[in-house]
Amino acid sequence: MDLLAPLLADPAVACLLCDCDGTLAPIVDDPATAAPLPASVTALHHLAGRLGRVAVVSGRPAAWLHDRFGDGLVLSGLYGLERVEADGAGEVVELPEAEPWRQVVAEVAERAEAAAPAGVGVERKGLSVTLHFRTAPEHRSWAEGFAADEAEGTGLERHGAKASVELRPPLPVDKGTAARQLVEGFTAVAYLGDDAGDLPAFSVLDELAAGGVATVKLVVDSAELADEVRAAADALLDGPDDVADLLSRLASSLR
Repeated sequence: MDLLAPLLADPAVACLLCDCDGTLAPIVDDPATAAPLPASVTALHHLAGRLGRVAVVSGRPAAWLHDRFGDGLVLSGLYGLERVEADGAGEVVELPEAEPWRQVVAEVAERAEAAAPAGVGVERKGLSVTLHFRTAPEHRSWAEGFAADEAEGTGLERHGAKASVELRPPLPVDKGTAARQLVEGFTAVAYLGDDAGDLPAFSVLDELAAGGVATVKLVVDSAELADEVRAAADALLDGPDDVADLLSRLASSLR
């Protein structure tokens, strides 16, 4: 519990941000079957009634997050392109600048589905598309090459992740900009993540710490963890089960 002690000093002005896949939800071969661990969902909802803010910050669509977490949490989807407020009754609000890119993304997804080698999954997310090669690592070069070509031809931006590559609109939005909006006004902030997509959020916490905010950056360890993410961590957790245990203990301490 010492890891999250900054949140306990004054819970009303504390903020907890969590990534989803690899942090709250175990990494699985088929992304469509991924789900946050029930213990983590229960703990987050309890914490939402005790802390100033609890949010999930993810590359998943906000509607996908709402289906799995329900009302009561702030849900920042697609790296901040979409958001559902804690009391928003599931209404997804998207960044207006992203809408013109929806058709471009759909066309790229269609081309990817037509050309992808066996074993490469194409995940349509509305405003982004992800190519997964976890079950076909021999096709990594194809996925990365396809993404590079499409980025050059369409203007979409290419972003690498764990055993995947994603194309999304070229807007100044990432988990850092999402986190910056979510943490404003709080005196203690914790962020739990597991991959390079979380680094911009960690940078925001570093800025906050330099300004006197109590922060903690927790990273879920794995064989795929990038060195720069490991180096950014204040502490490492063993996996989503360890995250669920930590969140459950924090929730118990705030009853």
